[in-house]
Amino acid sequence: MDLKQHIRQVPDFPKPGILFYDISTLLAHPDAWQETVRQLEATVQPEQPDILAGIESRGFLVAAPLALQLGLGFVMVRKQGKLPGPNVPYTYDLEYGQDTIEIQEGAIQPGQRVIVLDDLLATGGTMSASVELIRKIGGDVRGCACIIELSFLNGRDKLDVPVTSLIRFES
Repeated sequence: MDLKQHIRQVPDFPKPGILFYDISTLLAHPDAWQETVRQLEATVQPEQPDILAGIESRGFLVAAPLALQLGLGFVMVRKQGKLPGPNVPYTYDLEYGQDTIEIQEGAIQPGQRVIVLDDLLATGGTMSASVELIRKIGGDVRGCACIIELSFLNGRDKLDVPVTSLIRFES
C-alpha cells in the first residue's frame, strides 16, 4: 500500500507559504492506518524498547496505538504547562526564540529503552529536544520514528540516533 497517497497536502496552512502535510486522511482510512501501525511496529520492535514516547500532539496518535500493539507503555512529551504534577523541563532554541517541553517526573525510569515518535520530522528541533529531555531523566533513547519526513529540511541531521520515516517528501 502506498501510504503517501493518504497524506493530504494543504497549501497556506497555518499561514501563507506553508505547505501542511495532513495525516487526518491517513487516520480516517482504516486499512492505511493499520498498515502504518504495522510498518512502525516492524521498525520499532527490533530495538526492543521498554516504553514509547510521543511528541505533542500528533505524536500521541502515532505512539499510543503502537505502544498498545507492542504491549508497551506510552509517555507524553508536551509543551510546558500542559502536564499535571511534577515535571522535568527542557528548553531549546528555535529559529527565533526558545521553547520548552516537559515530561512527567518518573514517567521513564533510568536505563529504560525508549523510542521517540511523532507524525512528522521537519527541521528536527522538537525531536532532538525530546531525545535530550529523555536522556536528562536517564532514558536510553534507541531511535526515533515518524510517519512523514520532509527530508529537504535535513531534520535527521540534528539527531544522533537512528531515524525511521515511512514516507519521505524530497521537496
